[in-house]
Amino acid sequence: MIEILENYPAAVLAISAHGRVTGEDYRDVLTPAVESKFQQFDKLRLLYHLGPDFKRFTTTALWDDARLGFHHLRGFERIALVTDVEWLRKLARTANTALPAEIREFSNADLEKASEWLGEGLD
Repeated sequence: MIEILENYPAAVLAISAHGRVTGEDYRDVLTPAVESKFQQFDKLRLLYHLGPDFKRFTTTALWDDARLGFHHLRGFERIALVTDVEWLRKLARTANTALPAEIREFSNADLEKASEWLGEGLD
């Protein structure tokens, strides 16, 4: 399940994933939220929180994530991945060298630091 988090600057899309994340979560929640933000802003900042109750992505969700990211490859300015799942943290470190967005990974204990980093320089 993916939920949109409130109380972030307008140019920040903050989401939290719980349990099993599916392709339907991308279709029904994340993709419409991303597209709506890109109608308002040329550049977005993304907070992707995979908390302690996150279990896994389905194959469809992983595919939809890659497709959404490539579709808006140059549209993301900063991405904060907040998780204690080590393989996802390694993936973020690798992606940071290949993608135009600045990507930082944070532990769940540092969710507030991730939020502050994303808000830096925004009105």
